[in-house]
Amino acid sequence: MIRLTILGCHSATPRVNAFPTSQYLEINNNHFLVDCGEGTQRQMRKYKVGFSKINHIFISHLHGDHFYGLVGLLSTYGILSREKDMHIFGPKGIKNATLQMLKISESHAKFKMVFHELSSKESELIYEDDRVSVRTIPLTHRVYTNGYLFTEKEKARKLNMLNISGYPEIDKADFLNIKAGRAVTLSSGEVIPNTELTIDPIKPASFAFCSDTSYKPNIVPIIKNVDLLYHEATFLDDRQDLAKKTKHSTSIEAAQIAKDANAGQLVIGHYSGRYPDTSLFQKEAETVFENVSLAEPGAVFTVE
Repeated sequence: MIRLTILGCHSATPRVNAFPTSQYLEINNNHFLVDCGEGTQRQMRKYKVGFSKINHIFISHLHGDHFYGLVGLLSTYGILSREKDMHIFGPKGIKNATLQMLKISESHAKFKMVFHELSSKESELIYEDDRVSVRTIPLTHRVYTNGYLFTEKEKARKLNMLNISGYPEIDKADFLNIKAGRAVTLSSGEVIPNTELTIDPIKPASFAFCSDTSYKPNIVPIIKNVDLLYHEATFLDDRQDLAKKTKHSTSIEAAQIAKDANAGQLVIGHYSGRYPDTSLFQKEAETVFENVSLAEPGAVFTVE
């Protein structure tokens, strides 16, 4: 299961009711923070995000509206006497920038900060446990930038107890091997194929976070058939010239990526402050891709 909470979704500077990019992702019982603009920890408290559950933070790039909240958050963890390691993934330079600020401000933390600095321009596996894997999605922006693809690990096959009951020779001791995909050989020598004894597991859910980027069709193979896609849409199509200049995307371009990737649902955000009516982004994107939602602070998106 995936549950995505939008903490902030606007571009550039924080405003009274506009917060820079940050998202809280729950996936297969893992809890991740994705980007950490100013005000992130305020939004975490407002939307009741469990501070202690987060052990991994993923930063897309080193522009202020995506990581200036990180030092403050880590400092707060120190005040809260956190002891568990915190793993921080982000572009090369994030370790020096973060530790220098903490050092200069004489912030003290008992917990270990483990930095995983990224520099590859190719998609790579950067995190994996028995429940989730995370790959980078190389993007094109004014500075080195990655998106992230979060995918549940495939679960074990389910036992088809109705069919199994037809073979009294099969014992409970065989169940683990059957769930692992193995066939069963009876004493008569007959081989019962695993497909007859099991049911396909539910398809692993996936979420792709595509932060600030120019329109980049070559990311489509990386995110093909993703269930939930967040893609920045800073401008409407009428300012495509400005999108190209600043290396951002339009709502039409985000929708085209979703369509080409056969995404289940598209969430767009990172709106430029020049647009007072964000519903225009959704209306424009829906001319290309049907299932479009707007990112708004506090909005929750799920994949069962």
